[in-house]
Amino acid sequence: MTTTTARETGRVKQRPGDRWFSGTALGAGVMILVTLAAVAIFLIIQSIPGLTATSDTASILSGSFWEYVWPLAFGTVWASFLALLMAVPLAVSVALFISHYAPRRLAQGLGYIVDLLAAVPSVVFGLWGILVLAPAVQPVYAWLNAHMGWFPLFAGTVSSTGRTIFTAAIVLAVMVVPIITAICREIFLQTPVLHEEAALALGATRWEMVRMAVFPFGRSGIVSASMLGLGRALGETMAVAMVLSVANVVTFKLFTSENPGTIPANIALTFPEAYGLNINVLIATGLILFIVTFAVNAVARWIVSRRKEFSGAN
Repeated sequence: MTTTTARETGRVKQRPGDRWFSGTALGAGVMILVTLAAVAIFLIIQSIPGLTATSDTASILSGSFWEYVWPLAFGTVWASFLALLMAVPLAVSVALFISHYAPRRLAQGLGYIVDLLAAVPSVVFGLWGILVLAPAVQPVYAWLNAHMGWFPLFAGTVSSTGRTIFTAAIVLAVMVVPIITAICREIFLQTPVLHEEAALALGATRWEMVRMAVFPFGRSGIVSASMLGLGRALGETMAVAMVLSVANVVTFKLFTSENPGTIPANIALTFPEAYGLNINVLIATGLILFIVTFAVNAVARWIVSRRKEFSGAN
């Protein structure tokens, strides 16, 4: 006599807890997609009148919508790029020191400090930037302009207040360093011990072991952490609004008082007094920021998936 089990017939009986957890996880995943779709639909519907607005119909425009949003989009990407250029090497270095070089007690203390920095409100960073950082770096800007003014990024008339796009980028870099550091630290700590011991057994130094074992394993994670920090920098509002002196121009000069603005800061400063079609214009600029952020994340996912086969993570 043969008996047929539930597994043999392809029907596996689930426990109530398994069904509850599976349904909850599925609902959470669907909710994320629904929320993202709802945000996109809202932005598109509300942005249509603003995309076709002109200076005759919207008072905040001096020309077409695209003339208005182009300096803001440029300033958002430019400030975030400068911040990432400064933050990633520092964050990776700090994460590497905590995970592989620092004594255990010191590493734990530094880890707590880094995690606490991520919880500091952006307003505090903005106050620090405008009251402490800007006056401190202004003489440095003047010296670089006087001695290296031939370099296009350092050219122009130096701002007397220090409230420039580069100062805003420094503030953004300080804000995203804790995020990138925390993620990179956890990734470096997950490097297989056998990989590290094998490199050391072959006569590699500590740094050579890091280059041969730790960095290849965590490469995709470093990219993901950097893109997460870039997303924070792209969407930062108050710190940039408080530090940056805006002239809504497109320029690569770092130390002048004429700086491109950013989309989030412009929305925060302009929205309280906006009315009528001006609100649609601001929502349309938010749609542009949404598209830029979505494109950045898509590129990050493509880079991670492209490098996955070369990473020790799999």
